[in-house]
Amino acid sequence: MYRYQIIIEYDGTNYVGWQSQINGKSIQSEIEKTLSKILKGKVRIYGSGRTDAGVHSSNQSAHFDV
Repeated sequence: MYRYQIIIEYDGTNYVGWQSQINGKSIQSEIEKTLSKILKGKVRIYGSGRTDAGVHSSNQSAHFDV
């Protein structure tokens, strides 16, 4: 198994925040969905922090294992 670190920048205007939630689109869910499609398997990412709804981020660190 390999662990990858990613550095993320995003405009959070249209998102419910970082953490996956059932009440709307989150940054975490969107990245997991995209990585899962690219890597052809379920991917779970772990962020170094969280943002609230509508908050932007630059240089946020996260990791995932494959």
